Amino acid sequence: DEIYEHILYDGARHISPASIPGLEDRTVTINSASKTYAVTGWRVGWAIAAKPLSDAMRKVHDFLTVCAATPLQVATQGALALPASYYRDLAKEYCERRDYLIAGLEDVGFRCFKSQGAYYVMAEAGKFLNKKLKDDTALARHLVSNVGVAAVPGSSFYQQSGKNARNDLLRFCFCKKEETLKEAIGRLKKRMAVAP
Repeated sequence: DEIYEHILYDGARHISPASIPGLEDRTVTINSASKTYAVTGWRVGWAIAAKPLSDAMRKVHDFLTVCAATPLQVATQGALALPASYYRDLAKEYCERRDYLIAGLEDVGFRCFKSQGAYYVMAEAGKFLNKKLKDDTALARHLVSNVGVAAVPGSSFYQQSGKNARNDLLRFCFCKKEETLKEAIGRLKKRMAVAP
């Protein structure tokens, strides 16, 4: 899954598994226009694989769906022809938004993990948990209902088990307009100073 191949920060580099000698014949590279070109609703994606794998994938695909709408395919083709500067500018802009969101979340009291790619920040929210807000899911619901800020419970992304299980992480998204991020941080500062 190389959907975030161009959305990297702080000198991080993407290395495609298919570019590693010996892996090309057993690698399926999956990508889409969704994240890089901000068209998540289009559902235009592609897979690249060696012919035996590709043939099998085509058979399955043929029974599941026909294809993405032609105008969306043509638009994606145009997007794929954008110059390298588009990708540099995109990563720079997202990096600035990431840093802005992290600073704001940390001002509120979250402890953030600085991502090197994609457009999400994981934030430790344990200080906001209490008898009413017992875990990340309850806190995420509270944020949406009472603060007007959306976050996804971190536990949505991993299995919970054992003494090291975590239920205090939230994932925040920063692929929003700067004014939206500013408003979200303002709401958090105003309404999370005293969590219920």
